[in-house]
Amino acid sequence: MKKLTRNSARLGSVLLLALVPLVAAPQATSPSKESAPNIAPAAQPKPSAPSAAASWKQIPIPPLHQFKPQEPRRVELPNGMVIFLQEDHELPLINGAIRIRGGSRDEPAEKTGLDQVYGQVWRTGGTKTRTGDQLDDFLESRAAIVETSSNQDSSILNWSSLKEDFDQVFPVILDVLENPEFRQEKIDLAKRQISGFIARRNDDVERIARREATKLVYGANSPYARSAEYYTIGAITRDDLIDWHKRTMAPNNMILGMVGDFDSTVMEAKLRKAFSELPKGQAFASQPIAVNRPAPGIYFIEKDDVNQSSISLVDLGTDRHNPDYYALTVMNELFGGGFSSRLFSNIRSKQGLAYDVGGGVGFAFDHPGMLDISMGTKSATTAAAIDALWQQIRELIKGGVTQTELKKAKDAILNSFIFEFDSKEKVLVERMRYEFYGYPPDFLERFRAGIEKVTPADVDRVAKKYLHPDQMSVLVVGNAKDFDRSLSTFGKVTPLDISIPQKKPGM
Repeated sequence: MKKLTRNSARLGSVLLLALVPLVAAPQATSPSKESAPNIAPAAQPKPSAPSAAASWKQIPIPPLHQFKPQEPRRVELPNGMVIFLQEDHELPLINGAIRIRGGSRDEPAEKTGLDQVYGQVWRTGGTKTRTGDQLDDFLESRAAIVETSSNQDSSILNWSSLKEDFDQVFPVILDVLENPEFRQEKIDLAKRQISGFIARRNDDVERIARREATKLVYGANSPYARSAEYYTIGAITRDDLIDWHKRTMAPNNMILGMVGDFDSTVMEAKLRKAFSELPKGQAFASQPIAVNRPAPGIYFIEKDDVNQSSISLVDLGTDRHNPDYYALTVMNELFGGGFSSRLFSNIRSKQGLAYDVGGGVGFAFDHPGMLDISMGTKSATTAAAIDALWQQIRELIKGGVTQTELKKAKDAILNSFIFEFDSKEKVLVERMRYEFYGYPPDFLERFRAGIEKVTPADVDRVAKKYLHPDQMSVLVVGNAKDFDRSLSTFGKVTPLDISIPQKKPGM
């Protein structure tokens, strides 16, 4: 199973082609025996050729089919563990994952990066009976995978195996889950690898912009934005990993999902036997994290070894509980979502100012996301590109979304939506996500109806409600000496220091 994070690159719109049916030519007829031989048969009318559509716009497009994905079977054990089972007999495979509450936003600030080390060494460190390398040999001989990872709010144990090998692989899954060893040599290796990433983190302009834009929105010390440093990685010990595992590893903090070639009744019995005896633990609850609007202004990061600029206009977004979620989704697509969006067609195609451009109001599942409208441009058009972004935002706020562009945006969303959930595994992952964040089980099915109901007036309304140019922060990463004009023409410029500290401040 793929990682349970949901990446959200959208596929392009689907062009539906109508096939014109062929008209069979009438068979030739012979004169009747009773007819006079010198009388010619009556002329038969010529078949009319099928009329060709004058334009592709006249080709009828059938309505979309009803979206009713096969729901996985949900089971809740007495100890609080939730299990989802999704049968899929297309291939002789069994894939699964266990998502466990607790991620980077819950780690101590002085040990930022703990979840990264944990997510790696949980698997590479092996178990009490086998090293990670021995597990590798055992699994590779069976073309099986057992891996671990972590993210902002959870840790994940995922696996994949042939159906015929599952009974041999399943004990490994349980062993990794219940008896990790966190061997010191693998901890040291993970810490060196993460330190290497820290050393290279200022090499790429866009990576810098994404990281620092997040800090502008949430605050540099926010659990949603802080970065691992050499000294925070160096402070992590084996005892920290063991304590983290004990803190999170309780069945009532877990959601297990499996998809593949199995009988769900038989698999349920097997999982009940394996997990029912695990004692219920203390429910893991993330501490409330304050989220405030960022300070508006112009922020600049000097990078004098490049010939391009990365520009981000950012502010606080919202979450998916918001009733405006559907209208904002359509607004984002119409404004900055694809090749036909206003930003792309005007700034990139017509004005030629951007390598790439897009964005909109972001929404997370359980906290406000980021509003991020960004673009890449050559150094010599940096100021002109910022002007163009402001102009497009003002035009959107002014209102006047047309039915034509609304329909184009809604069609792009709905025609690509099915490809995001075109397999039973994808549906299972999404259903687990709703369980994790406490969303209603039918949230996925509500999406299409919510998008279809959006009107031009809805888009005009949310544009005015959520886009506030005077409250946005503007971040530019680039080579100032090559700009077409100074950033100070937009207001006071605050330089940002992205140098990598070699030791803890104050030491």
